[in-house]
Amino acid sequence: MAVPAPRVAIVGAGVSGLAAAHRLRTLLGPDAVITVLEQRDRTGGVLRTVDLAGMPYDVGAEAFLARRPEVPRLLGELGLAGAQVHPTPAAPSVRAAGRTVPLPGGTLLGVPTHRSRLDGLLSAAGVAAVAAEPDRPLRWNAGADVALGGLLRARFGDELADRLADPLLGGVYAGRVDALGLRATVPALAAALDAGARSLTAAADAATPAPTGEPGPVFGALRGGYRVLLDALAGAAAAELRLGVTVRELARLPHGWRLTLGPANAPEPLDVDAVLLAVPAPATARLLAGVAAGPAAAAAEIELASSVVVALAYRAADAATLPPTSGALIATGEPLAVKGVTHSSTKWAHLGADGLVRLRASLGRYGEAGTLQVDDAELVDRVRADLGTLTGITADPVAVRVQRWGGGLPQYAPGHLDRVDRIERGLPAGLAVAGAALHGVGVPACIGTARAAAERLAAQLDRDGASRDGSMEAWPASTTPS
Repeated sequence: MAVPAPRVAIVGAGVSGLAAAHRLRTLLGPDAVITVLEQRDRTGGVLRTVDLAGMPYDVGAEAFLARRPEVPRLLGELGLAGAQVHPTPAAPSVRAAGRTVPLPGGTLLGVPTHRSRLDGLLSAAGVAAVAAEPDRPLRWNAGADVALGGLLRARFGDELADRLADPLLGGVYAGRVDALGLRATVPALAAALDAGARSLTAAADAATPAPTGEPGPVFGALRGGYRVLLDALAGAAAAELRLGVTVRELARLPHGWRLTLGPANAPEPLDVDAVLLAVPAPATARLLAGVAAGPAAAAAEIELASSVVVALAYRAADAATLPPTSGALIATGEPLAVKGVTHSSTKWAHLGADGLVRLRASLGRYGEAGTLQVDDAELVDRVRADLGTLTGITADPVAVRVQRWGGGLPQYAPGHLDRVDRIERGLPAGLAVAGAALHGVGVPACIGTARAAAERLAAQLDRDGASRDGSMEAWPASTTPS
């Protein structure tokens, strides 16, 4: 008797959900029934490409780590290798103590190595504190996880944390360095400390590979925006894509799973053999509550940060005062509303090919939801005022887009890896999770978790026919946050 074609439901049509659908189609073949369910009216999650003065422009994640393999490999599989672009040589800057200076090199996400040159950013006292750190005794308990900010302040002083590490990590997580855990955000540094590094500087040295030859580009982006990748994934997955659908409940059946869809007064059951959750941590916790209490509790402990991206386009003549940098990060305590500005048409040559100057500013971090509870016009006014201070641009833009990201980024607090381990080890067979709440917030990490989840579900379906017994093995953790 022929085994029925497997049926898999994926909850969430962000890049994690679509990458999982694509991988499942590859592994399960053309007969598998794959259904992707998305509460919003579009795909992409926190990736979104809009039209900004006639040019496709990303107002969610802007770039990906090109040195990780996940995105280039996926682009190759989809026939999109030629869409990848790399930034220009324009260098970043940081605004601190009322001055905009080049972003110092020679650090590990803001943690100094012996090669760091910080005199342009820190005061003389701040530089002296960094220089003295290698000679100070260090007490470290192997395996410990602490808030990165507290560790940096204790070893280097407040200036280093406020002027360098906080703006760098805030740009990645929309969080504060004092609330982010060391092991999840800078795992290589934690490993070096566990191995016996005698100082934090020595640990950063050990965790930073020595330069070998000409380095390749660190970041990449897509000509045409992330929309190109999302559309290609949706097409290649050949899944049933259902937008505007709420998944209200997940329940276990004797041989599979039942999802309850739609409004409470008109519920719709969907029975499948396996389920992959690719949604933010609170939604994951809610859906797991009735079927995997331990993982649900762990997911509920992961908090989210909200932020806003304001994108603007200017005539070149109106933006003549724009500094020739790729943008500026904003240090803690600066009297500015924005936390960072990207000079997009300077950083990415294709975004200025039509002669217009495009910029994007980010506002909001964890714990600052109140600062975002103003209307779009006020947000734009705040951004324009800060652009005047930072760049000298005061003219009216020719186009503006405001994109709010409510709960857009998970916060990797101390103990995050333990929470993720509790989620993944506690899942019953036929159930998997993927996404930014796990092993990295960047696009490569999300794709990595999606492929791993899809491969484990496919292996279970192949082995068991309908994934009826056993439990998930532990998943390998990513070693590089992005």
